[in-house]
Amino acid sequence: MERVTKSFERQSIMQTFGAQMTVVEPGHVEITAPILPGSQQQHGYAHAGLIFALGDSAAGYAALTLMAEGCEVLTAEMKINLLAPGRNGPLRAVGHVEKSGARLVIVRADVFDGDVKVALMQGTMVPVQV
Repeated sequence: MERVTKSFERQSIMQTFGAQMTVVEPGHVEITAPILPGSQQQHGYAHAGLIFALGDSAAGYAALTLMAEGCEVLTAEMKINLLAPGRNGPLRAVGHVEKSGARLVIVRADVFDGDVKVALMQGTMVPVQV
């Protein structure tokens, strides 16, 4: 799982958001981040871009935990349903692999603000040789 955490550390957007990877297990990753002043929308809530980035990264890294050495992961597509505003933080994105194949990995992520689910996401990740 060290390659997953090292890859995460190279994501400057996650550094900008103050995000931390808190759980790394096969097929499962969790990332937390505060709602910083620079990642809020005009009403003071977490911007959807922050929520999406956290969920996309958690799901993508969950996929990477199941990929062969020498592979990295790219998002092919990701759907998001925003359910409630992120008000207080920290946000917690929980990424999970639904089905892992040789060419496509189907993933999902739920993003929470405390006990409130603020988004649910589903997408497809693609392994790429590096």
